[in-house]
Amino acid sequence: MTKMSEENKKETASKAVVKAEKAPKKRIVKAVETPKADVVVETTPVVEEAATVIEEVKAEEAPIKKVKVVEEFDWDKAAQNDMYSKKERSDLETEYSATLPDVVDKQVIDGTVVLVTDREVVVDINFKSDGVISFNEFKYNLELKAGDTVEVLVEKQEDKNGQLVLSHRRARVLRAWEKVNVALETGEVVNGQIMSRTKGGMIVDIFGIECFLPGSQIDVKPIRDYDEYVGKKMEFKVVKVNESFRNVVVSHKALIEADLAVQTKEIMSKLEKGQVLEGTVKNITSYGVFVDLGGIDGLIHITDLSWGRISHPDEIVSLDETINVVILDFDEGKSRIQLGLKQLGAHPWENLDENLKIGDEVDGKVVVVADYGVFVELQAGIEALLHVSEMSWSTHLRSANDFYKKGDAVKAQILTLDKETRKMSLGVKQMTPDPWADIAATFPVGSKHSVKVRNFTNFGIFVELVEGVDGLVHISDLSWTKKIKHPAEFTQVDAMLDVVVLDIDKGNRKISLGHKQLDENPWDEYAKQFSEGKDYEGTVKEVLDKGAVIALSEEVEAFAPKRHTEKEDGSSMTAGETLSFRILEFSKENKKILVSHTAIFKAELEVERKKSASSAKKVMKKLESDKKHSTLGDLDSLAALKKDLEQGE
Repeated sequence: MTKMSEENKKETASKAVVKAEKAPKKRIVKAVETPKADVVVETTPVVEEAATVIEEVKAEEAPIKKVKVVEEFDWDKAAQNDMYSKKERSDLETEYSATLPDVVDKQVIDGTVVLVTDREVVVDINFKSDGVISFNEFKYNLELKAGDTVEVLVEKQEDKNGQLVLSHRRARVLRAWEKVNVALETGEVVNGQIMSRTKGGMIVDIFGIECFLPGSQIDVKPIRDYDEYVGKKMEFKVVKVNESFRNVVVSHKALIEADLAVQTKEIMSKLEKGQVLEGTVKNITSYGVFVDLGGIDGLIHITDLSWGRISHPDEIVSLDETINVVILDFDEGKSRIQLGLKQLGAHPWENLDENLKIGDEVDGKVVVVADYGVFVELQAGIEALLHVSEMSWSTHLRSANDFYKKGDAVKAQILTLDKETRKMSLGVKQMTPDPWADIAATFPVGSKHSVKVRNFTNFGIFVELVEGVDGLVHISDLSWTKKIKHPAEFTQVDAMLDVVVLDIDKGNRKISLGHKQLDENPWDEYAKQFSEGKDYEGTVKEVLDKGAVIALSEEVEAFAPKRHTEKEDGSSMTAGETLSFRILEFSKENKKILVSHTAIFKAELEVERKKSASSAKKVMKKLESDKKHSTLGDLDSLAALKKDLEQGE
């Protein structure tokens, strides 16, 4: 190519550029495949031609001076040669601006996809220029194509390069929250997809927002396997929105309940007590079974499943089983229905043997154990109470657990039978001889026995002669001589004790026993040994508030009242002292001896005082008789003597 031809090409390119500037402007959208590659869309033939020439020049000529001239195009100079007047250009700009929408930053609007590439999506919002959005924001929609309408957020109308900046992701989020709030206010049903499980429920994608679906709000039926819902597309109702914490709660159950409410009202209006319906076991709990009656649930309590006792409802029914039930009661206001299964059959008491009567022996199985007794099942639905007091003739009532456990076989005698109230009581001890029947022959009065101490009371000891026969040893019958305050001082529980039978009350089942009666009454000898008014030597065993216990011998104890415990020097006696005591009272019947230490020395002083008083009186009489013959001096001496005598008294 010659030098002249090269210059002609450059001149032609320059003219084409000027011509293009003067031509009516149209939008030029750059879809950048790489940072350096330009793609021109919707251009005039003139501009295309100019661009082709420029590219050829760039390829053939290394110097880029002419390109710089194009980039630094003088628009002011070009305006001087404008083919339009200022008024015409102003009118054209006004007319063109009127065709453009009012676009402000941070506004969410709808746009049309113009072009989709592997990296970018070009969106037309009918503005001066198109926006280019990264394809990453559309990865959720793999079917996106040109012509689709998408929401976008206007980030900036023009960046530093004059490019319109849009965001689809942010627009999607803002639009999603708007839709969620509208759905909450209007109750609109929204579609979503369950993404995964989480603690307490599921995560649901609705409008691109992760929402929480509580486990209790998935269905009206109990959920057995949550994993089977993952990936499912379902309808939901928005029940709670907290934008501060970006939290949305949805419910699928609410939609079902709304539909069921109409069905429930219709079903409840047709129900009648005693009506038999078919239903499906929906849920089993420890207290009963929920049955689906075709849109409404009813409860069969565990006690209404079987006439016999059961531990758990799954012994009678299983999940998803179809069963017939009878309506026992219902509350239309609360939509509650009480159902029964056992009521479909006759009560077992109605089939009870008519020949069964009190005194008959029956066989059964222990089904319930309580402290007070056990319930024995004679046949399915028929139970009788065996009270703990009827298990043994022993009066020492224990817990029924000591005799029986659940599942034990029992042979017992019928004690009471009431078919109207459907109650029966049993007894086991009645099948063995009553030990009180011939008690007088077995334990005659005066007979001696070795018995076991069962327990204590403040007034005596209860002992067991044989099982079912207990006796009482009163505290006063434990010892002839010792003062026992509590039986624990004398013996201990489970110890063996020798006793003699004192009395038998067969009617009240009572036996009086004694221990001291095994020995002769020593008080006959004590009466001979200790006499009232005589003094004996004793040891202070214990000092009490009201007196002191005195040991007159190893076996004999006496009591000294407090006023009789004062010693001659005015001090009180102490435990362990050995002193002389005078017996004030001896009672063989009451086995009581009263003594005094004070009385011994006070009696001697009383005798001396009486003697002194008698002598003084004789002197005084003599002095009175001699007054008439005495002088004044003698009288003074006598008066002084009288005074001394009176003081002596």
